[in-house]
Amino acid sequence: MIYINLPKIGEEEVQAVVKVLRSGMLTSGLGAGPAVTEFEKGFAKMAGAKHAVAVNTGTAALHAALMAVGVKQGDEVILPSFTFVATAEAVALTGAKPVFADIDPKTYNLSPQTVEKALTKKTKAILPVDLYGYSADMKPLREIADKHGLALVEDAAQAHGLTYEGKPAGAFADAACWSMYASKNIMTGEGGVVTTNSDQIDETLRMIRTHGEKAKYSSLILGTNYRMSEMQAAIGNVQLTRLDGFVAKRRQNAQTLTKLLEKNNKLTLPYESKDRLHSWYLYTARLKDGAEEERNTLMAELKNKGIGAEAYYVNPVHQMPFYRENFGSAKLPQTDNAAKQVFSLPIHPGVTEEQARFIGETVLSLL
Repeated sequence: MIYINLPKIGEEEVQAVVKVLRSGMLTSGLGAGPAVTEFEKGFAKMAGAKHAVAVNTGTAALHAALMAVGVKQGDEVILPSFTFVATAEAVALTGAKPVFADIDPKTYNLSPQTVEKALTKKTKAILPVDLYGYSADMKPLREIADKHGLALVEDAAQAHGLTYEGKPAGAFADAACWSMYASKNIMTGEGGVVTTNSDQIDETLRMIRTHGEKAKYSSLILGTNYRMSEMQAAIGNVQLTRLDGFVAKRRQNAQTLTKLLEKNNKLTLPYESKDRLHSWYLYTARLKDGAEEERNTLMAELKNKGIGAEAYYVNPVHQMPFYRENFGSAKLPQTDNAAKQVFSLPIHPGVTEEQARFIGETVLSLL
């Protein structure tokens, strides 16, 4: 099986973890052990940010960032429904209401036009997602946030390696939240990072991740335990050195697929523009005017031939029982249509040129 994603782990990562284990320094009470501190410095450099705060999951990064920008009970946060549930989950955990807005059908990202329509007096923040590794349109969203005095928090969970006007994810946001889950372009197994250029947000995040403390046994604000372990950070330090190579290989595989699949007029292929370069976390195609059953049949046939095709995200968050029952229904036609038609194909660094061609040719033959 050619899996949809597969972490690339070498001997260097293994030895980095062994070194931490032998040191006996597995974590730090305030979340800032030597490996974590090194990882934060390296990640901030990669992201072009002043600060990077390492946490234990991407979900923790989202929740902590929303807390740090002041989202609280009774507030509203505008976000897409076409995303992994963690985006909305983090909003709900603050006590705020997730308000779902529709997507741009070309990019699958939050549409600035629908954001403006969703604004109310209770809106506190906007939470766009860089879906599949392609940046949300951050400048218009920044303008909306500034005009209305809102926080702009970017869900950059899938964004490692993308650029927006030549800059990494987070450049136009108050804070950007990254996942280091095992499937991501670089990973620490589980893990997350928040990047920011704000000294105040950075200071608040560091307290939130360790029980609201600046010093032990002296909580100044409400916090939790979101610390990243030294073992996770040790893996991350090695992975950071591999990011450029990983993204280059993903891009190469994406180009191979596109050259093959553009021969068929039944598909809409991933969009990329000169001012927004993809990280190619996922290669997502769309079956034009196809029914959900046709898409599902195609994926099942691909899996039968050893190709791990997947559909992200078949159940948009606004359709999930908890969110529908607690926050009401939403009319999101672009989201609903995309969920029935998109499917993703493997392009991770472990996919060889020969396998990429096999994937593309198999899709063509099945269509």
